[in-house]
Amino acid sequence: MAQDGAHHHRHTTTSPPPALPHQRPGTPAFDLPTWACAPRPTVEPGVFRLGYRRIDPDKAEAAQVAAWPLLLRAGLNAVVGWLAYLYGTQVLTYILVWCGGQAGIGPLASPSEAEAMFTLLVVNVVVIGIVVKVFGRMGRWPEVWRRYVAQLLSRTVTQEQPADQQEGPAVEVGRLDPWDGLRLGGAADAAARLDVEVVGDVDYVRIQRAWESAQADQVFVPAFVEQVAARGAAAFAHPSEVRELPGRAEFHDLLTAQVRIGTAQDVPKNPVSHRAAGFALDQSVLGTSLLAVGPAGTGKTARLARPVAEALCLQALSGTACAVVVGAADADLGPDGWYDVVIAPGDPASVYGLDLYGAAQDPDEGAARLAEALLPDELTARAENSRTALQQVVGPFHAAYGRYPGVRELRALLAGDQDALAALAKALGTAGRLAVYERDLDHRERQRGRADDPGALLADRLALLDRPAFEGAFATDGTGRPPFAMRVLDHPLRVRVKLPERSHPEAARMLSRLVVGQFVQAAGAREDRSLFAGLVVDDASAALDALAVRGLQRLRGANAGAVLLLRTLVDLPEALRAPLFGAVGCRMAFPGIAPWDGRLFSEAWGTHLVQETAVTHTPDTSGGVMRRAGRLGRKALSGTTAQTESVTTRDVERLRWSPSDLAHALPAGHAVVSLTAVSGEQVPPLLVDLRG
Repeated sequence: MAQDGAHHHRHTTTSPPPALPHQRPGTPAFDLPTWACAPRPTVEPGVFRLGYRRIDPDKAEAAQVAAWPLLLRAGLNAVVGWLAYLYGTQVLTYILVWCGGQAGIGPLASPSEAEAMFTLLVVNVVVIGIVVKVFGRMGRWPEVWRRYVAQLLSRTVTQEQPADQQEGPAVEVGRLDPWDGLRLGGAADAAARLDVEVVGDVDYVRIQRAWESAQADQVFVPAFVEQVAARGAAAFAHPSEVRELPGRAEFHDLLTAQVRIGTAQDVPKNPVSHRAAGFALDQSVLGTSLLAVGPAGTGKTARLARPVAEALCLQALSGTACAVVVGAADADLGPDGWYDVVIAPGDPASVYGLDLYGAAQDPDEGAARLAEALLPDELTARAENSRTALQQVVGPFHAAYGRYPGVRELRALLAGDQDALAALAKALGTAGRLAVYERDLDHRERQRGRADDPGALLADRLALLDRPAFEGAFATDGTGRPPFAMRVLDHPLRVRVKLPERSHPEAARMLSRLVVGQFVQAAGAREDRSLFAGLVVDDASAALDALAVRGLQRLRGANAGAVLLLRTLVDLPEALRAPLFGAVGCRMAFPGIAPWDGRLFSEAWGTHLVQETAVTHTPDTSGGVMRRAGRLGRKALSGTTAQTESVTTRDVERLRWSPSDLAHALPAGHAVVSLTAVSGEQVPPLLVDLRG
């Protein structure tokens, strides 16, 4: 069952935690009905929906006025309004009396008592209406009523409400029934079983998802009821039978697939709808991919990568996502208990290996992806020849042996080893495929020994993976560790790839490129896209190449997305920087980024109209002789010249965030982030407090 412990909020001074259950789901303190039936209004991307209350722009503007100035202005307007009322009624009454007496007509010319009283009532109503309209607007009386009087009356009525008039427990429970859909849909027995179970948020979302699938065809409803009756809250569990993450620390709402990572600050640069609201990421924005840039120590891993990895793993347990998390072996991306598959090349204790070809169905496709990963950035110009060279040996080997070559076998073939090539030719002859691939083998033989032979370059690069520390990590003949292949992204798997950055840095760079390239390729080629495929890369500086950047754009339509973290854009080839910014829909800048990095963010976020006020002071030369003499005397006594003030207000275009602001003005623990949803809805840059 769920692990015990507190589920902590991210407390901030601008946004108190919502008044909702906040204990770890699955503990006795977790109130499932309240959580499941809590309001989740439809809002703009980035707003944490659980418990959100939409802010009226007029109220938000009024709330910026401090209490004492607001009350003082309201009181002064009330006094002046009272005097205006007294004076106005007298004047209006006098006018009516005088005009009626002069003309000999009207109710006050020769009034009866009833007519006079009616006329005085009308006069009072008219004057009161004018006074309230004019002075109430200037004194903001409606705002005073909302902020103070209405709240006081509300508390008084609530405290004095008789007990017999309050809603009874039976009505409350009926209104907050999390299994109401099951009861109405013919699964009352399943709902009754779940009523007596301890159900966490993961269990609830998983069972609700299974119920939605069962409702698609009524034939499956009895099977659903049978499963729930037999297993209770553990029904339809994840293949690992895990129902909770150990040590989860973030505030999640699995019904909306959101994870709250901070609070949008209450500043003029932020839209009113986001100010002081919880800031959250979900599948709709992660589906356009997110690029985060910031130097080391600014919290990219702890405040972004780990929360998103935790959210994706929880969603995998609830049956709505699969997660692939890539980072250094010592990166804090959650314990191994969070994941079903942990791949740690270089660690003898690692249970799983990595399929260098991604279980590609086409040998040429797998070879091309491997060639892209093996080449460093400075040798990408030779990528085409390298792909061809690798395909010329991988294809024949697969045809001869029915499997892909291992690292050592592939290295020998690329280096032109005569024994390896002869054995391959013999195996092809035995399989009856020699005639098909003879041309490829002849071409490799002619290339051997030449200075521009791409095979020799690839063999040297493969030597970085042909080390004793990686023994069995990339085996293809069944003798090593079970290899993980990216083609299983249609299952709710949780995968962690630990890169040996300290012991084998260049090999780690190649493996990161390989994993990211395989993910982009496999996620876009899935036939079943019902699960969201999420990728988190803690340091993507070595993981991105031109093919991966182009693939990011295709993830939007494949129900997949990536979160990419960079220390600086300078780590990428210059030719990739602008395409990467165009490929991702969400961009995040952390404090301390370099001005040249901030320039790309600033250009991507564009400009907006702001009101600019210019004040001009000029010497006062108006008036006659007396005023001029007075100004001369003032100048002689005080040493200052009388001036006139001219104020000009105009709309001008300004950068939303300038490179200088991003580089020097962001406070620690904050970030500026813009969002784009898969639907195309955009949110301008938000200043977000990420501190817990």
